[in-house]
Amino acid sequence: MGKKIVILGAGESGVGAALLAKAKRMDVFVSDFGKIDTKFRKELIVNAIPFEEEKHTESIILAADEIVKSPGIPESSPIIQQARAKRISIISEIEFAARYTDAKFVCITGSNGKTTTTLLTHHLIEAAGFNVGLAGNIGASLARQVIDGDFDYIIVELSSFQLDGMYEFRAHIAVLLNITPDHLDRYDYDFQKYTDSKFRITQNQTFDNYLISFVDDEVVRKELEKRNTKGFNLAVSLKDRMLNGAYVSDNRLMFNIRNHITKLFNINIADLPLAGKHNQINIMAAVMSALAAGVPESVIKKSLKSFRNVSHRLEEVGSVYGIKYVNDSKATNVDAVKYALDSFDRPIIWVAGGVDKGNDYKQIEELVYEKVKAIICIGKQDDEIIEHFSEEVPMILEVEDMSQVVSLAQELGMEGDVVLLSPACASFDRFNNYEDRGNQFKKEVENMMNGVSGCNFLSL
Repeated sequence: MGKKIVILGAGESGVGAALLAKAKRMDVFVSDFGKIDTKFRKELIVNAIPFEEEKHTESIILAADEIVKSPGIPESSPIIQQARAKRISIISEIEFAARYTDAKFVCITGSNGKTTTTLLTHHLIEAAGFNVGLAGNIGASLARQVIDGDFDYIIVELSSFQLDGMYEFRAHIAVLLNITPDHLDRYDYDFQKYTDSKFRITQNQTFDNYLISFVDDEVVRKELEKRNTKGFNLAVSLKDRMLNGAYVSDNRLMFNIRNHITKLFNINIADLPLAGKHNQINIMAAVMSALAAGVPESVIKKSLKSFRNVSHRLEEVGSVYGIKYVNDSKATNVDAVKYALDSFDRPIIWVAGGVDKGNDYKQIEELVYEKVKAIICIGKQDDEIIEHFSEEVPMILEVEDMSQVVSLAQELGMEGDVVLLSPACASFDRFNNYEDRGNQFKKEVENMMNGVSGCNFLSL
C-alpha cells in the first residue's frame, strides 16, 4: 500500500473519503470518537476498510502521513492538537477529493442562503446540458462522487469549517453571499477569524476565475476593499446599479457582465420562483454563476420556472382556520431569522430556541417588536431570547416538544397569523438535526390538520 491516510469522523464525508482513499490504493484507517451510524459501518465492513469507533487510538492516528478531518471536529480537539504538534497535514474531505477530478468548481459560501443558491445554481447549469455534480453540505460527499464521476462542473456548498481545511483547492467560480456572526464558539468568539475563514473561498483564484459577492453586506464590502482578491468581481446588489454584476431596478433583476462574456438582460421579479428580498440575492448570485459557466439566457429564464426550493427553508406547511404554519428550521442563526421575519407582512407567532451559538439578537429587535405577537421557546438555552425580548413581546412561553408548540400556537393564533418555526439556534439539544426538528414540526401540523375540517395542506 501507499500513503497512510487517517480519516477522522465516519459520517458521509468521512466514509466517502475512505472509499476514495482505498480506490487510490492508499493505506486508509477510519476513526470516530462517537458511535458510527449503522449504514456507514456496513459500508466500511463491505469495503474491507479498517475502522474504530468511540475512541481515537493515538498510535495509529499520529502515524498518518495525512489526516482528513470531519468539519464537525473542532480545532481544539486533543487529537487534532497532537497531530498539529507532529506537523501532520490535516485537510478537509473537499480538499482531498478535489485532487482527483478535472471538473470546474462553483463554490458557494455565506452565513445564510448557501443551500438555496447552491441548489438553484446546480439546477441552472444542469439545464444547459452540462454534467454537473452537487456536493459539500448537500447530498453525497465530493469524495464519493469523484471515484467514478466525470463532471464538467461541481457545485459545492461550503461551510466555514470545510474552508478551514482547504489549502490548494481553487474555486473557478466563487460566491460569497454574506457574513454575519455564526459559529463564533468555534472561532474564539472572534468575528474576524470567522470572516477570514469565509474569505478562504477566494484563495488560489486567478484572473480567469470569477468572484460573485453581495456587496450590500457591509462586512463583505469592507473586506473586499482591503483584500487583494484575483477573481473577476461580479457584484450583486439590491440598492446600486452594477456595471459588472446584478442589481434590482423597476421590479426587475438586471444582469450586466462585460468581461470574458457579454450579457445584458433582465428578469421580472414577478416571474421568480422564490419570494422575498433575500431570495432575490440568492437568485442573482445563482444566475451570475450560470452566466459565468456559459449557460445561455434562454435556458436560465426557462429553467427558473421549474425550480423548487429545499425543505426546511421558509417551507409553507399548511393552514388551519386561516393560521399559516411555516417551517424554517434551517434558520440556525439570527441573520437567517431576520430574512424570515422580513418575508411576512402579517402577525407572527415566532417559534425559536435551541443551542445558542453566540447570537446577537439586536439585529432583529426592530422586526420582532414590529411583527411578533408571541414567542414560543423550544430549547434548553432559551434564557437569552427570553431576557432580550421579554419587555417588548406581549407573550413568551416555554414548551418541551413540538406537539406543545403546535397546539399552543393554535390557541394563541388568529386568522391571518403566521406560525413561524425559525429557531435562530442549533437543534442538537432536543433533536438529531435541523431536518429532524423541521420534520417533527411538519408532522405535528399534519396531525392537527387531520383532525380539522376545512384546513389547507400546502407542503407535507
